[in-house]
Amino acid sequence: MPISFSRKHTAIILTMLFLLCSSNLKAQHSDDAAVGGSIRDHANNNDFVVRLTRYDVKPDHQTAFRKVVSDYVVRSLGQDSNVLSEAYYEQEDPSVLWIIERWDSKIELEKACTSPSFKAIESLAKTALSKPAERIDVKDLEPIAKQQWRSVVKKTDDPITIMLFVDAKAGTEHNFKTVYHTAMPQFRGEPGVVTYQLSQLEADSTQFVTYEKFRSEDAFQYHLKFPPIQPVIDYLNTSIKKQPFQSGLHRLIEFAPLIRK
Repeated sequence: MPISFSRKHTAIILTMLFLLCSSNLKAQHSDDAAVGGSIRDHANNNDFVVRLTRYDVKPDHQTAFRKVVSDYVVRSLGQDSNVLSEAYYEQEDPSVLWIIERWDSKIELEKACTSPSFKAIESLAKTALSKPAERIDVKDLEPIAKQQWRSVVKKTDDPITIMLFVDAKAGTEHNFKTVYHTAMPQFRGEPGVVTYQLSQLEADSTQFVTYEKFRSEDAFQYHLKFPPIQPVIDYLNTSIKKQPFQSGLHRLIEFAPLIRK
């Protein structure tokens, strides 16, 4: 009896150990999959293709040009491969229009540029613009996901979007990215911030642009007094090629797609 009991007891222990190991392996695989998914999501976000296009439109073509731009933005948003497309005019100079768009890949952006709605923009641009359109391709730093880009403002908001172009002194660009790396989570956590993104120009690694969408002018003014912004201001006051840094600031008013919840 003692020998029989011992063998049975041993078998039970081995079975329990096997089940425990299997459970741990499944949990580890689950954790690895979650981490892998997170890495893939981050990589996919990094693969977003971003283009800013500036149009300087003649006064007598404003209405017609805004219409074709709006049509392109709305049609772009309907594509699964589109992350976000928006159109703005500058608050200080309404003749300056911007299309800001993000796509899943360069191929999808190129396809969008062959669409009938984009060709309508190009056709009208031949007579409507005071100078050639300016296209700026950028790379998002510490990017956000598509669903975050699709966040919309409320009907009670009076939103404003700020773009700040930064031309850093050579050798200081890493300092700029480090300062923003520290401040970005706090900026994105402000109650009046809809979206906050820093991007680097693909043509020149010393040039950057921020995209900052606020729910109101008050929210923007709060941001300017928010303590975590001070290291950024200190950098801008000392380490860019041309002062004052405010000369690179563009205050934008959205006219397409104007989605509100």
